Amino acid sequence: MNKTILVAEDEETISRVLTVYLKHEGFIVQHAFNGLEAATKFKEHSPDLVLLDVMLPELDGWGVLEEIRKSSVCPVIMLTALGDIDYKLKGLNQGADDYISKPFVGEEVIARIHAVLRRSSKVLESDNHWQFGNLSIHPKSSQVKVDGESALLTPRDLSLLLFLAGRPNRTFTREELLDQVWGMDYEGSDRAVDLAVKRIRQALSGWSRDCGEIRTYRGLGYQFSVYEK
Repeated sequence: MNKTILVAEDEETISRVLTVYLKHEGFIVQHAFNGLEAATKFKEHSPDLVLLDVMLPELDGWGVLEEIRKSSVCPVIMLTALGDIDYKLKGLNQGADDYISKPFVGEEVIARIHAVLRRSSKVLESDNHWQFGNLSIHPKSSQVKVDGESALLTPRDLSLLLFLAGRPNRTFTREELLDQVWGMDYEGSDRAVDLAVKRIRQALSGWSRDCGEIRTYRGLGYQFSVYEK
């Protein structure tokens, strides 16, 4: 079945160009030209991925992303003319999966979409089930639970958690995590790893500390530490 992409972009010329590229790749395209329309169409159509412009009228992209993350881990790629690193980090911190600055090349957007969808698919294809005290991880259903309560994680954050949890008590540098989870073609700051770990820790805040934790080793990196009782 062809995947659906919601394009939330108020500039009609850019929206039309993106539509041509997306349809050429076989995607079904839904459009929204302001933030409120984007939030509504997201609920109506349950797209497989959202291309989300930051500078939308009525409700900006940050507001739309916040609404999406209240109930969904659907992949979101931010589109904006704001290329400053602080804006990129803000988007990633709020749960965006990728960030593309305008002007962009259509082929790059398509490549980023496929990369994000591949990460999401790899998460869903895993058959492993791990139990770490009161923390349970079900990759195939994209479920992470603490004391039976679901923890909402984006596909990228879930991929990072799966990578670390699948290699307990091993320390990985930020560069290694960027290569393994973000991909070799990632060009952003390694602070994205710190932000992702922060979000994961918040989502797993009820994980019993006597069972394990995600530990920071200064100058070395991160480790999914599991403790023997």
